[in-house]
Amino acid sequence: MRIFSLKLCLIWILLFFSHYSFAGLGLEEEPVLTVDEAFQFNAEIKAGDQLQAVWIIANGHYLYNNQFKFELKPAHVAQLGQYQIPKGEIKQDEYFGAMEISRQQVVVDLPLIRPNAQAGTVELTVEYQGCAERGICYPPTRKTIRLALPAVDAVPPPPTAAPVAEPSAPVVLSEQDEIAQTLAHSSWSWIVLLFFGFGLALALTPCVFPMIPILSGIIVGQGELSTRKAFVLSLVYVLAMAVTYSIAGVLAGLFGANLQAALQNVWVIGAFSLIFVLLSLSMFGFYELQMPNSVQSKLTQWSNQQQGGTLLGVAIMGFLSALIVGPCVAAPLAGALIYIGQTGDALLGFVSLFAMSLGMGVPLLIIGTSAGKWLPRAGQWMDATKAVFGVSLLAVAVWMLERVLPASVILLLWAALLIVSAVYLHALDPLPEGVSGWRKFWKGIGVLLLLYGVLLVVSASAGGQHVWQPLASLNQFGAQNARTATFHFTKVKTVAEVEAQIATAQQQGKTVVLDFYADWCISCKEIEKLTFSEAKVQQVLAQMVTLQADVTANDAEDKALLAHFGLIGPPSLLFFNKKGEQDKSYQLVGFKPADEFALHVQRFLAAQ
Repeated sequence: MRIFSLKLCLIWILLFFSHYSFAGLGLEEEPVLTVDEAFQFNAEIKAGDQLQAVWIIANGHYLYNNQFKFELKPAHVAQLGQYQIPKGEIKQDEYFGAMEISRQQVVVDLPLIRPNAQAGTVELTVEYQGCAERGICYPPTRKTIRLALPAVDAVPPPPTAAPVAEPSAPVVLSEQDEIAQTLAHSSWSWIVLLFFGFGLALALTPCVFPMIPILSGIIVGQGELSTRKAFVLSLVYVLAMAVTYSIAGVLAGLFGANLQAALQNVWVIGAFSLIFVLLSLSMFGFYELQMPNSVQSKLTQWSNQQQGGTLLGVAIMGFLSALIVGPCVAAPLAGALIYIGQTGDALLGFVSLFAMSLGMGVPLLIIGTSAGKWLPRAGQWMDATKAVFGVSLLAVAVWMLERVLPASVILLLWAALLIVSAVYLHALDPLPEGVSGWRKFWKGIGVLLLLYGVLLVVSASAGGQHVWQPLASLNQFGAQNARTATFHFTKVKTVAEVEAQIATAQQQGKTVVLDFYADWCISCKEIEKLTFSEAKVQQVLAQMVTLQADVTANDAEDKALLAHFGLIGPPSLLFFNKKGEQDKSYQLVGFKPADEFALHVQRFLAAQ
């Protein structure tokens, strides 16, 4: 009896799990509904001058409100009047972004315009499209139904202006356009908070990160500092950077001229890099940088001699850093410039950009203030710390020169920096007996830097291009990888060239993506190395005509091309549908990781 009871219990347990675990917990696949099962359509005559279209939508399914289309034939019997699609809900769709959808049931009343009072038969053709929540999308569906219209007593006079109302598609905005609308309809307090958050998000991007060694190097160069003095210096640097960045942005929004881009030429970049080299050499103890006595005397009349001169120098560095070090265009900046250009509201544009700049400066304040607190006292440790920041400033100088010098020259500069640093770390000196573990550790670091520097020299002599892949060009397989690492774009320069390429793509029934690039645009190089080099990105781009406008020169043709599309500068990617029309809702500004970019392009292609 006990054995029978045990078996009975096991049977009940198995039945329980087979029913609840597999059905209740979703482990049993539900059958896929056909389009007619998912969306049951019917139409009927409500009156002599009105039809009604009805969809019954299955659970877990929905219809896109902007995909409803209606057509009525023959026109001599009846014509469609103005109609409206009932308001639905907004869904962040996996394929099309933010879309208005309807669930459960859709009822559309279709008014009729009757040219005569006689009875007749009409054919109503409807088109609709929907998806299932489980990730299945149905193709567009067309249905035609015949309806017998009764005679009417009298024919009302046709309306003087009664165009057929097309279903209103929800306006899908790009990120920068959404930000511009936020500026137009939000309170000042919310705008300041929002843009401050944008700045925090941008704080460690390639456009801001190089400012950290610049500010830290300036503070270290002052010697021993109190925490308060380090904070004041950091604050002056950040405020100068923020004011400059904001004024330059407002001018760009009002006049469409990118002041930062104008400064990205070989002479300006070379001069600013030379400043970093001079600052770094002073860190190594070659000389002391001091202001001329005549200038110091004048500053004494205004304020404390050393503090006044120091603050002025830091403010100048913040001013130059905003214009030269970080000329990146991101979606928040583009949105603010769109708003300024459309409304002329320079004050709100300045406030928003200033708040964003302060957000970008928060890490600079923290690191700069910490440097004043954590710096070692004068002595050997202080000299070593200054040397580290001296190398950092030299690295920033080389990083800036990447915008204007050939890749082979840049490789040699990096090699020189690594090899000289290795010499300073005693990589070539024999270790005496009884040295500390730290001495051995730093010698090991020096040997690694020396070896990598030698590899960069070899790579430069063999025509290498990449700092992180020095051996890629030394073998056939590596050379092939280097050639295919970046997706091929057809180069365009003028508006006429772009329009000609789009027209050709339109004839071929293809979509187009237009990439705006510049050598001085750090985010552009980031996109090339981290986004366009990925296989999944190249696969989706292979389905399109890919164009690239190199606006490095920032000449008249480049400015005209940017102005034609309402852009301030790179990086920007524009998408054109098969009709040759730009779809602004898919426009991208700033860096996008490979996964996000591939999904974005897939959504664009799915919408065609």
